[in-house]
Amino acid sequence: MFDTNRSVCFTGHREVFHTDIAARLDALLSQLINKGYRYFRAGGALGFDTEAAQSVLRLQKNHPQIKLILVLPYPAQSEKWSAEQREVYENIKTRAEKIMYTSENYTRGCFHARNRRLVDEAAVCVAYLVKQEGGTAYTVGYSHKKGIEVINIV
Repeated sequence: MFDTNRSVCFTGHREVFHTDIAARLDALLSQLINKGYRYFRAGGALGFDTEAAQSVLRLQKNHPQIKLILVLPYPAQSEKWSAEQREVYENIKTRAEKIMYTSENYTRGCFHARNRRLVDEAAVCVAYLVKQEGGTAYTVGYSHKKGIEVINIV
């Protein structure tokens, strides 16, 4: 069982404009780890989600108590990605503590279901929000409605 009060979720755009995002994530996640957060929940998308998951895995070397949990929309989400993108994704999946799917197949609402589940089981939402549209804006808004602390890393 994962403790929601010690859980962090991630949401962000597929296009990341800041070249130092890995360093920013590592610094922020180190602070959260020092505050007692242990469970880091990523949605498995390209871009910020991938960066966030890789940051958790890097920090796990010095903080073996932290866990990466993947909350994915459906099993075949990477089928149209490039071979390199799929390789990175599969590596992240093999190193995750747990993988959950919100749907067995693609459905119109599977990404929103994934985003809601990320937030519903977290105390903090780390976001990379640069534009007020799309799934990231929805997830940040949902976090605010749920009373979840949002840290925008932009």
